[in-house]
Amino acid sequence: MSNDLFRALGTSASGLQAQSTRLRVIAENMANADTTGAAPGEAPYRRKTVTFQSVLDEESGAERVAVEQIAEDPSPFREVYEPGNPAADARGYVLKPNVNALVEMVDMREASRSYEANLKTLETSRDMLQHALDLLR
Repeated sequence: MSNDLFRALGTSASGLQAQSTRLRVIAENMANADTTGAAPGEAPYRRKTVTFQSVLDEESGAERVAVEQIAEDPSPFREVYEPGNPAADARGYVLKPNVNALVEMVDMREASRSYEANLKTLETSRDMLQHALDLLR
């Protein structure tokens, strides 16, 4: 029984770590949503995405989640007409990041809920272990 609880603790902890990374990347995307290149034709900030992978913990035999990679989103940049901007091209257009605030908010909400679910599982497993120890006293 306690071995299963330790597996649950490890799995939940790996989920917390993965979602924490995802939340940091989302925050970086949102912070750079209006970051343009410094000169005409220079690329602005490019949105980043996080992908996960399932990893088998050899010691416990439990499945864990890990960040597989943090990659750049290949979708095109937005073009905005701002002729007075130092980064504007000859036509007066500035390349803006491929960050959509609405998409980032939805991703943040999903990552937050997943983080909370892993935290709740961690707390429940810890409480069950504590009750088991109390019974042994």
